[in-house]
Amino acid sequence: MSQLVAIVGRPNVGKSTLFNRLTESRQAIVDETAGTTRDRQYGKVDWTGHEFSIVDTGGWVVNSDDIFEGEINKQVHLAIEQADEILFVVDAMNGVTDLDDHVAEILRKSKKPVLLVANKVDSNEWLYNVPEFYSLGLGEPYPVSAVSGYGTGDLLDEIVKKLPEPDDNEEELEEIPRFAIVGRPNAGKSSLINAFIGEDRHIVTDIAGTTRDSIYTRYNKFGFDFYLVDTAGIRKKQKVNEDIEYYSVIRSIRAIEASDVCILMIDATRGIESQDANIFGLIQRNKKGLVVCVNKWDIAEDKSMEAQKHFEQAIRNRFAPFTDFPIIFCSALTKQRIYKVIETAVDVYNNRRREVTTSQLNKVMLEEIGAYPPPANKGKYIKIKYVTQLKGAPVPTFIFFCNLPQWVKEPYRRFLENKLREHWNFNGTPVQVFMREK
Repeated sequence: MSQLVAIVGRPNVGKSTLFNRLTESRQAIVDETAGTTRDRQYGKVDWTGHEFSIVDTGGWVVNSDDIFEGEINKQVHLAIEQADEILFVVDAMNGVTDLDDHVAEILRKSKKPVLLVANKVDSNEWLYNVPEFYSLGLGEPYPVSAVSGYGTGDLLDEIVKKLPEPDDNEEELEEIPRFAIVGRPNAGKSSLINAFIGEDRHIVTDIAGTTRDSIYTRYNKFGFDFYLVDTAGIRKKQKVNEDIEYYSVIRSIRAIEASDVCILMIDATRGIESQDANIFGLIQRNKKGLVVCVNKWDIAEDKSMEAQKHFEQAIRNRFAPFTDFPIIFCSALTKQRIYKVIETAVDVYNNRRREVTTSQLNKVMLEEIGAYPPPANKGKYIKIKYVTQLKGAPVPTFIFFCNLPQWVKEPYRRFLENKLREHWNFNGTPVQVFMREK
């Protein structure tokens, strides 16, 4: 399981730009206006074979006119609490400010590994300002320019070096399937596990966010044997007033990374919300199997088949282009179709491990390719001559060998993936297609 790195600091120091640089994306909105980032962004970083998750937070502010100040500051605290390592970003152009001192004081108390990142070193003249940040008492500041990429390679080397070793408790678990129950707060995750195991092992309340730490529950009934991973754990009642939406995604990162198949709970009474899409994105980026479970169907206003089809289509449209996953309408409270959820999760796990022989692949796929070859590019014709499945990959991965792999564009890759899904059952699992030169 990869570790979690949090980016914190006062507003407008370039946290989101650094996030985009490290994740090689443009996920986070970047603007000169301080306080642009209010919602959190989550990404994956792969550096020299080491993979870790990274979270961007809103800027730390005190006594401002921003009505979101309190929530942003809570989220920074939560990021610090949950992260394995923290990147504290400061502005080399402006030097040390009172807000920097405030954040540094919190970080010194956290006892977490902290890397002090002096951003906006866009030219050599700003390097002379960097030593000033030693006064924060957090060790050596690392000069970088998130805009140009200067210093980010050395920073990533240091991040990987300081990341703590993965928790040994994970490795002690038996090698059997792991199914994570994920979803936004109060969607019925713990109720579903209680219904599965037939006892109220996990506390269930109407307070969203009652469940906090990941708990493994062994399920070995009716011929099944797997771990259920609930984003669970009970906190003291007075601490449940934290930003539960943020907490749910932080915990979901942990559960998703530790799982093989994710059961995404959606509340039928509330429909699909942005938080569902965020968690779906995490499942996709981590290349995990997926079963969508629409809970509380027993109390939905309209339970007709037409309403069910409309709801299912809305989910697939929202999660497109990946639409080849099962959707089950159930009720954890009345136990309606809950065992169908287990059976489907097991099916998805088996699909994730499905292996197709090379002879079968070539017989079927070369015929499909012959009927619909890749489009020519600048008068050059692409000839795919051989296909094989990569053994030992975490998800089904197929290598297509051809003469001009660089000219095979994304639409044709999707065509190949669709044909693979058409001929073999990969329902619920990601499929990777790579082109290589023969």
